[in-house]
Amino acid sequence: MVTRLSLRAHGGAIATRAVNWLSRLSGRGEGTVAGGRVGLAICPTLLQQLARGREIVLVSGTNGKTTTTAMVAAGWGGEVATNATGANMPAGHVAALVNSRSLRAVLEVDEAWLGQVVEAVQPAVVILLNLSRDQLDRANEVRQLAQRWRAVFSLRGQRDVTVIANANDPLVVFATANAAVQWCDVPTPWLSDATSCPNCTKPLARDSSSYGCSCGFTKPTTATTILRDELTVGGREVKLDLSLPGLFNRANAAMALSALDVLHVDLGNAAQRISTLERIAGRFETRRWKEHRIRLFLAKNPAGFTAALSTIGNTGSDVWVAINARGADGRDPSWLYDVPFELLKGHRVWCWGDRRLDLAARLDYGGVDVRVVDDERDVPVSSGVVTLLANYTAFSDFLAKSQSC
Repeated sequence: MVTRLSLRAHGGAIATRAVNWLSRLSGRGEGTVAGGRVGLAICPTLLQQLARGREIVLVSGTNGKTTTTAMVAAGWGGEVATNATGANMPAGHVAALVNSRSLRAVLEVDEAWLGQVVEAVQPAVVILLNLSRDQLDRANEVRQLAQRWRAVFSLRGQRDVTVIANANDPLVVFATANAAVQWCDVPTPWLSDATSCPNCTKPLARDSSSYGCSCGFTKPTTATTILRDELTVGGREVKLDLSLPGLFNRANAAMALSALDVLHVDLGNAAQRISTLERIAGRFETRRWKEHRIRLFLAKNPAGFTAALSTIGNTGSDVWVAINARGADGRDPSWLYDVPFELLKGHRVWCWGDRRLDLAARLDYGGVDVRVVDDERDVPVSSGVVTLLANYTAFSDFLAKSQSC
């Protein structure tokens, strides 16, 4: 059972609910952050106290946190406390736990905050997806994050936490050297941030299925493997039939099911529940905007775009790409030159957003047929569903002005 809150924490919890309710009522936000900040100001240990007595899974990494968190929650079944809107710092975690009395919780965690949150909530399982460049104007260098993660799991108090980790990302492998890990062999299309050994900096030798370095750093033996339409977890086969598109979502599902296996959840039932997910906070959803039908993909960095581009076939259909460079996106869009936009050859691509000219220049260098959208009225209506790839604020803009079909 959830332990009784101290008087100060109880006041912080009440304040969290009240402020978030007012935030929603006034239309100034989704009510998932402001109240948590107030609650933590009243009681700095509020997150620790709300977490006591709960079985908690944390999900972190540069890409796939929100989707994997939703998969864990769905696969677990029943009521699960979660930060479904993606508010992934302590204020959002407080709001999620305040609003549920469930003894089970799954929380996505910003990579830079993982150490503090692990210490605060003492999770049963931590899922680590990947580490790649993101928000270049303010984010730490990726290897620094790997070092910080490594320090977290080197602490004596954290060595009993079970970590579900991506064995194909050398930075994740380095970060979890001192942890109790169950490794997952999952599709990881973007590895350009881990071309050298994170242990000694020498170049990593790679083949189609492994990697290694002369210093002894190598890919670990895995417990979870994806094989066509099946997933092998600890030698047991589980049918994996997702409604969500792409190999990257199969990887997310594999990580989620591996975590649920640690919690002794029946994997067949969990996989069936996960298979019913068709959209995650607007991601992968087909929506209507004016006379257009668009399917939304969130892609915020080279790793995310590489994964999303792999879902677009060679049909020659129209593709929309929207790029902003506002606060939540990071002000520096130079990462556009690391995205393999050449995969869009054969498609007509429409460039949207505040940085549409930067995007158009990159696509033109890649030999892609490109159009710049200066006036929305100039975009013709497609006969089918248009794929829209958008980073954070551009995605939010389209989500807000469109409706579900």
